[in-house]
Amino acid sequence: MRKENKAERRNASASSPRHSAPARRLQVTEPGELLEFLLAKLAPQGRNSVKSMLARGQISVDDRVEKQYNHPLHPGQSVTVSKTRASSAAPLVGLRILYEDDAIIVVHKDAGLLSIATAQETELTAYRQLNAHVRQADPKARIFVLHRLDRETSGVMMFAKTEQVQQNMQDNWKDVVTERTYVALVEGMVKKTNGTISSWLKETSTLKMYSSPVANDGQHAITHYKVLRANRNYSLVEIELETGRKNQIRVHMQDIGHPVAGDKKYGAKTKPFSRLGLHARVLAFEHPTTGKPMRFETDIPKPFLSQFKEESR
Repeated sequence: MRKENKAERRNASASSPRHSAPARRLQVTEPGELLEFLLAKLAPQGRNSVKSMLARGQISVDDRVEKQYNHPLHPGQSVTVSKTRASSAAPLVGLRILYEDDAIIVVHKDAGLLSIATAQETELTAYRQLNAHVRQADPKARIFVLHRLDRETSGVMMFAKTEQVQQNMQDNWKDVVTERTYVALVEGMVKKTNGTISSWLKETSTLKMYSSPVANDGQHAITHYKVLRANRNYSLVEIELETGRKNQIRVHMQDIGHPVAGDKKYGAKTKPFSRLGLHARVLAFEHPTTGKPMRFETDIPKPFLSQFKEESR
């Protein structure tokens, strides 16, 4: 976990779009969901028309652009319908919003997109794009880093929308986050169908992680795994993290002799597709302000499953 750097904040600020002037403001008088509220208030406009308005960023709740159909509404809130789409809002690249409210934003990140910029890399990132997204409604808004995924790892990740939420979640990460499950396509047939890998991780001067042969030397890392499918070339493994160390899964899979497919840095000899065979499939946690259990699950990438097509026929 780490906080965003100055380069990220500068780039995000430069890319912040402006938003259109509102045309109509509607008051919420009873609890409900955004789409149903709009259908009732904007009749006779049809469902597809209203969904398009949401997708184009024409709908705001309490002056914050909202695109989620099931966004909850409460009495006293106001919903603004803009005449025109937020045309200056750049489309998200390699990124899809799964959930958003005033405290958090949960996304699906594609392989190939950086989560956060480094001092050497200031290209387009998930962080930069999401900062621009939240500033459509409020030019002073920001997002805050909670955790990250490697560039070539796809899947679910989450950002905070206030510094207080970030601090509280990071301070209580082990208690707040109830499940982090990955799927990995690894080389070879993993013969032990399930197990736990425990080691002490350290980093070399070239920024490569490894398991120290000495106990208590480094950061303790624990990985649980279960084989879902296997053939002589590859195994599809479900992985649950007990700790969240840098490159933990990649090191531990190498440690048991089954490196992640396409991961040359950590011993892989094959590259069945143009990405790393690692996907963050499930993220479950307690909502930082409501305490409500939340769980987000995504599909296993099709290229992972395609390695087992022959055996399923």
